[in-house]
Amino acid sequence: MSLTLNWEQIEPSLAGVDLLEEMAAGFKAYSAGDCVVPPVGELLFEEPRGEVHIKYGYVRGGEHYVVKIASGFPGNPQLGFSVGAGLMLLFKQETGAIARVLLDDGHLTNERTAAAGALASRTLAAPNVKSIGIVGAGVQARMQAAYHARIFEGAEFLIWGRDEERRALCVEALREQGLKASGVDSLEALATQCELIVTTTSATAPLLRSEWIKPGTHITAVGSDTPEKHELDTSLMARADRVVCDSLEQCRLRGEVAQALKAGELAEDEVVELGAVLAGSAEGRRDAHEVSVCDLTGVAVQDLHIAEAVHRAQA
Repeated sequence: MSLTLNWEQIEPSLAGVDLLEEMAAGFKAYSAGDCVVPPVGELLFEEPRGEVHIKYGYVRGGEHYVVKIASGFPGNPQLGFSVGAGLMLLFKQETGAIARVLLDDGHLTNERTAAAGALASRTLAAPNVKSIGIVGAGVQARMQAAYHARIFEGAEFLIWGRDEERRALCVEALREQGLKASGVDSLEALATQCELIVTTTSATAPLLRSEWIKPGTHITAVGSDTPEKHELDTSLMARADRVVCDSLEQCRLRGEVAQALKAGELAEDEVVELGAVLAGSAEGRRDAHEVSVCDLTGVAVQDLHIAEAVHRAQA
């Protein structure tokens, strides 16, 4: 058994893994209080702009704990490097001995983020979604579209991104996967046409406005994972009939929930965790006309579940 795996060795291991169910199990364990997940470690850089997240945790009574480091440096493509990098370290809970070193270059973080986004949308979106808006045109935008296409078969994807060239490349990549995709110039046009919207950007000022969102829309927000990032107008959070997050403790400090709490547009008791909705201990969508939002900031239990899935597949 190889202790250290690179991405070329890791990627085939995911073929037989149901990542949505892995994420669901992790979220349910987290919301049941079965996880130990300390606050996120974070390094933020200004010149060049970049960020590094350190996430770690375990499930009580489980076999392993995980330490994950993932970075994002938006200027990297101009230097010939990918935006993201990182690794995951899996240790045995009983002894602290290392079980796996996963040199995944950040790909596992992308996979678990995309799977969690699709899970949230599957759980909270209204029936009969026909049009899905993707806000952003990067790697995560493409992955969210690919994962959502597995659930919402036949849906059309509308793609918006600030950079027209990147948007066109994203649309082309999705069409090559057999998806119905087209670009839009206006976020308002995207919002008014879609029953489901997924936001994937690193914006620090709101992009989606409340008045653009039609009744029955669900929004899965995955871009805002630091205290500074902000994709949704706080008035949209206030308007939403159902606000769900991955971790209330984490979302007090980062993400769309944190922005709305800070603005006084939302109260903590108006927010429930996705794991609780999945377990049936909290309500999700109640009817097809509600507006719902799920704020996903990324929790270490997701990293634990995907790392353990790779470890099992390699055993």
